Amino acid sequence: MKPSSLPEIPLPPAIRSRHVEGINGLTMHVLEAGFETRGRPCVLLLHGFPELAYSWRKVMPALSEAGYHVIAPDQRGYGRTVGWHAAYDGDLAPFRLTNLVRDALGVVHAFGYRSVAAVIGHDFGSPVAAWCALVRPDVFRSVVMMSAPFGGPPPLPFDTAELPAKPKAEDPVHRELARLARPRKHYQWYYSTRAADGDMHHPRQGVHDFLRAYYHHKSADWKQNQPHPLGSWSADELAKLPTYYVMDLAKTMPETVAEEMPDAAAIAANQWL
Repeated sequence: MKPSSLPEIPLPPAIRSRHVEGINGLTMHVLEAGFETRGRPCVLLLHGFPELAYSWRKVMPALSEAGYHVIAPDQRGYGRTVGWHAAYDGDLAPFRLTNLVRDALGVVHAFGYRSVAAVIGHDFGSPVAAWCALVRPDVFRSVVMMSAPFGGPPPLPFDTAELPAKPKAEDPVHRELARLARPRKHYQWYYSTRAADGDMHHPRQGVHDFLRAYYHHKSADWKQNQPHPLGSWSADELAKLPTYYVMDLAKTMPETVAEEMPDAAAIAANQWL
């Protein structure tokens, strides 16, 4: 879908929406605040999954009022940013974290900044922000990571030249989840499958109702949402998570969230969404 065919975004008056071409092969959709005054220090906001730059709309005016030029892009693979490819069998290399860092560099350079005061990432954007600060500390002077901690760069194999190659080990927790009395599966494993690709593009209830149920299920308005620490990365502990994280084995995500679709009265009473 072309960006021009989409409706305007309902934004606060202090924020504007625009497209910037030539960003590492992308035409990137960006929200901006504090753009009226040139020479301000820049803050780059990187959204998570399943989110958009729009998720920052209530944060951006406050940062602008504090004196910053605030830039929030729809990241590669999201929203109104175009130039990436969504085919299930497509090349995944453009979505590697190091290339997402290059996207972030392209954005801030396009706006004329050689460095930014902070890169702030939420959820999926958190490891992207961390890699930005790790790879180019000269550009990304400080970093904020929200909701998703950074485990550091993966260790490189050492002294392996004379050893036979080892196949990548599969996490046994997926088999353990499937063997539970109530068989389960982790949502990230499900999202990686070909079947999920079709489920998410063509949910039986339609995209609008699917997303309405999905966000309600994950929100603070869903009464059973009571986060607490888990004891370990094990099937028994993971099975305590809500079904938007650890699903019933035989169900799709659209089927999973349909069971939590709020009725009209609940929607009217919702404060989160």
